Amino acid sequence: MCMVIFAPIFAICAFATCGGYYGHLQVKVDCADRRQSNLSINIDFGYPFRLQQVHFKAPMCEAKREETLFLDGDFSSAAQCFVTVGVFAFLYSLLATVVYVFYQNKYLKNNRGPLVDFVVTVIFSFMWLISSCCWAKTLSDIKSATNPTQVLLLISACRAQENKCTATQEPLWSRLNTSAVFGFVNVVLWAGNIWFVFKETGWYKTGQRYPTRSASGKRSSEMRQRLYSESSFDQPDDNFGPQPTRQDSFNQSKGVHGQTSFNQLQVNSSLPQTYLGKPVIYNGENTVASQGPMIFVNEM
Repeated sequence: MCMVIFAPIFAICAFATCGGYYGHLQVKVDCADRRQSNLSINIDFGYPFRLQQVHFKAPMCEAKREETLFLDGDFSSAAQCFVTVGVFAFLYSLLATVVYVFYQNKYLKNNRGPLVDFVVTVIFSFMWLISSCCWAKTLSDIKSATNPTQVLLLISACRAQENKCTATQEPLWSRLNTSAVFGFVNVVLWAGNIWFVFKETGWYKTGQRYPTRSASGKRSSEMRQRLYSESSFDQPDDNFGPQPTRQDSFNQSKGVHGQTSFNQLQVNSSLPQTYLGKPVIYNGENTVASQGPMIFVNEM
């Protein structure tokens, strides 16, 4: 959404501030002979900055005539490249906006739309970078070529010390400076959009299907595995054997109870039996003399 909104706006600002520039420079030549002076020499230039075609007339103080002079330099290639990149970026941004809004399903179909968008975004990012750097260097050269001091050196009358030559008006460079700034803003905007376009491609989605674990995730997994192995080794060895079924458990419990009962019977038969009751003591007349506790012992 950021790309859809700001890309066309910054593209327009870039090529409009460069392509619509118009510069004006004014100098004056005050000859020793006042009659040959020209106090308002106007020099106009602009896009595409073919300065070798810009000419003006200056008086020749020694003779009663004027000379035609031309500025130096042809800077049209860098300026036209910058404007062309801006125009095509603007048109592509409008096309991408229409596709994003009205043809979203066709855009995502077969992954062709995101791949084309990714490649075009990379190309425009590279082109913005190249054109902006070239335009910034060319702008510096244009400022040097239209410097009033440099222009006055072209006039033959200004080389004589008795004549006075000065600049009455210099060009304003704020608009061209703004165009260079907008060029680098477009570089940042398009380069930053590469990541968001890449996320829509199949390359990114394929990588997301098999995510790689981070170092912290690996360490936590190894720690859990180590704790699990240690807890497993602490258990008795019987746990690693085959677990008895329900029928085996029943038979085992039955055998244990049977063996226990048999052992109890064997112990009871081997130990002397005792009987606690009231003892009966007989006297000589076979009468009960007294009663008390009586113990009967059966010895084997």
